[in-house]
Amino acid sequence: MKIICIGRNYSEHAKEMNSPVPEEPVVFMKPDTALLRENAPFYYPEFTKDLHHEVELVVKISKAGKHIGKEFASRYYNEIGLGIDFTARDLQAECKKKGLPWEKAKAFDHSAPIGFFVNVDELKDKNAIDFHLEVNGKTVQHGNSRDMIFSIDELIAYVSTFVTLRVGDLIYTGTPSGVGPVKIGDKLMGYMEGKEMFGFEIR
Repeated sequence: MKIICIGRNYSEHAKEMNSPVPEEPVVFMKPDTALLRENAPFYYPEFTKDLHHEVELVVKISKAGKHIGKEFASRYYNEIGLGIDFTARDLQAECKKKGLPWEKAKAFDHSAPIGFFVNVDELKDKNAIDFHLEVNGKTVQHGNSRDMIFSIDELIAYVSTFVTLRVGDLIYTGTPSGVGPVKIGDKLMGYMEGKEMFGFEIR
């Protein structure tokens, strides 16, 4: 099982990170050890002093495929959920400055909390999915899939050009603007179309 992540897929987030809006998807990966399931608590790692939340829609692949055309991409998933792409921002800045990969800032253990999934058929419009993140009861990020630079189907087509997708693979589709730091004691709650998808504590 692979965790495939998309960077800077919302223009406002690219701007807040002082990064150019990408002309093609920015792809990186996390190992399966990054997953944190069933609302288990997240333990703040010792190697960072600037851990940021990034809430994202997550697509679960339901059918193996490679070189998938955009027009056929919808056949390869039937569930969408919500997750967090935790980022050690200080380590990421260090890596960027040196021109190095981001893995140690993005792919560490439990850096990808994942919530519940819902069937695509239960959604009013998969191309206009509303979601938000609350930290201690305050909304800090709000997004809608219609604002993605690259749609879910475009991402599947693009990623499968390079990497074979297999059943159970997860695609974290990018975060909207509003990313920010978390601290020990914070409670994170994620909602998709008004439904609670996850809720866990930072310890």
